[in-house]
Amino acid sequence: MPKKASEIWKQVDRYFADALIAPSDGFDDALDANRTANLPAIDVTPLQGKFLEILVRATGSKRILEIGTLGGYSTLWLARAIPNNGLVVTLELEPRHAEIAQKNLEVAGLADRVELRIGPAAQTLATLVREPAAPFDFIFIDADKASYPEYLQWSLKLSRPGTLIVADNVVRDGKVIDSENPDPNIQGVRRLTEMLSAEPRLSATALQTVAGKGYDGLIIAVVLH
Repeated sequence: MPKKASEIWKQVDRYFADALIAPSDGFDDALDANRTANLPAIDVTPLQGKFLEILVRATGSKRILEIGTLGGYSTLWLARAIPNNGLVVTLELEPRHAEIAQKNLEVAGLADRVELRIGPAAQTLATLVREPAAPFDFIFIDADKASYPEYLQWSLKLSRPGTLIVADNVVRDGKVIDSENPDPNIQGVRRLTEMLSAEPRLSATALQTVAGKGYDGLIIAVVLH
């Protein structure tokens, strides 16, 4: 991407974040903790976190499923948006990431709203279906992109009519349009898109985004029946 364009995106991000997110509301301590722990720098941006919070509040969601916790930054935004009797179930593969996420939740005073499950997401999702877990109102998919099609299938089993499903990082710097690209992350997103197109139970759209982290986007789908 042109250097000038990426710098403008960062400046615009900072402008709106400074204007719309109070310092006390941005969970800066969690971002600092994630950086100190050398976690991958792939958290949602503060503005994107606020977007998730707004979606949850607007839909009145009480039960949330998050696939991919990392250090819990997006989890914090989701947990703050639900009422005191709500619950975020978040799934993380790496025990070390989960440990850091748990500490971030405790520091923010939101740990009582979150159930953190550790292990491969496909296995944990299967466990949720077997339990069976009550349907979720909101599902945020932000884990390994190659497995997005599988995560969508499990999400449908854990949803209800009206459930909102958001899948992050689907544009892949524009590379998603390259059908021959061997990157499993890109092929995973392409298979996800094909599934959404063919699934009569879902109505979906995609939004391209530019931000401090670069050029990407997300898919938003609603369960119709």
